[in-house]
Amino acid sequence: MRVLFQSREGLFTSPGGDTVQILKTKEYLERLGVKVDISLELEPNLKDYNIIHLFNLTTPEEIYPQLMNAKNQNKKVALSTIYVIYTEFERKARGGIAQIIFNLLSPYTIQYLKSLIKTLKYRNFNKGRMYILTRGYYNILKEITKNVDLFLPNSEGEMDNVKRDFNLKTPNYITIPNAVDHELFDYEKTIVNEAKQYEGCVLCVGRIEGRKSQLNVVRAMKGLPFKLVIIGKPAPNQMKYYNKVKKESGDNVVFIEQLSHEKLNQYYKVAKVNILASWMETTGLVSLEAAVMNCNIVITKKGHTEEYFKDYAFYCEPDNVDSIRNAILNAYNSPFNENFKSYILNNFIWEKTAENTFKGYKSILNTGNY
Repeated sequence: MRVLFQSREGLFTSPGGDTVQILKTKEYLERLGVKVDISLELEPNLKDYNIIHLFNLTTPEEIYPQLMNAKNQNKKVALSTIYVIYTEFERKARGGIAQIIFNLLSPYTIQYLKSLIKTLKYRNFNKGRMYILTRGYYNILKEITKNVDLFLPNSEGEMDNVKRDFNLKTPNYITIPNAVDHELFDYEKTIVNEAKQYEGCVLCVGRIEGRKSQLNVVRAMKGLPFKLVIIGKPAPNQMKYYNKVKKESGDNVVFIEQLSHEKLNQYYKVAKVNILASWMETTGLVSLEAAVMNCNIVITKKGHTEEYFKDYAFYCEPDNVDSIRNAILNAYNSPFNENFKSYILNNFIWEKTAENTFKGYKSILNTGNY
């Protein structure tokens, strides 16, 4: 079986959780004998592929023309939805005149306006962006959902949102939870070198941007007797926010430029708490990784995190500094629950992700000869 993964143009230049999901799914599918390539082109030649696997419904600028290209070449299409709409953040925490305007607009009109601004700002008039500008953001998402052969959401809650928002009655889908690389994130085998100085820290891993709420995390950490280590680069259009986070940071805050995925394990190992106080998360991959490294996690309730982490996590509200601070303190002062680690390793590993994805592929090819 040959599969082509396709996604957003900034997949590697502005990496995020979807980047990890794509690379790890590829790695573990290939262990099953599936040949996987990655292309960020809009209209590549697909003659060598059985399945086109798209990622990230909320970046239709790329995946709509990729989808149409696949259908024009009579290919089956799977979609990992990664469906995240940050309307609450836009209306409550965006700041400035944009926040005032966004409170007057519907969620998809907000997304349309943001797409328009980006198109004009970066003068990127590719085919996908022109489809959105002429036909509307929601209409393009609706068209995508009508033409997908198999949905691969990260959670049941995510698929419920897709069904509700696009009026899908009986979509063909398999829930494929995000996962952790238990070979890389192995507490016993991880050797700590460069991270030794951060023993007992609070860790925050991810792109630095308003919707991840690092500013409120910094504010919550003021006066606390332990170090906050922030690992990540600012998002390309978030330098103003990044500078504000740095300006408000006290002496107990350390910034580290984005590390390779292979180096994160030692930082998780020395940390006492990992925090992800986002306005929305489908999962929060770093929370899975931190937890299998014996780290208590503080995470947002917004999104589908409770479906993964149940009562094992410490939850906070991204716009409430006291909520974040209290969750950090509760997590820091609590022993790590080994049952949490076992629960993750039994349910959320890339081997299972790949196996279930492979089953999904075979189901839409109508053949068992793979």
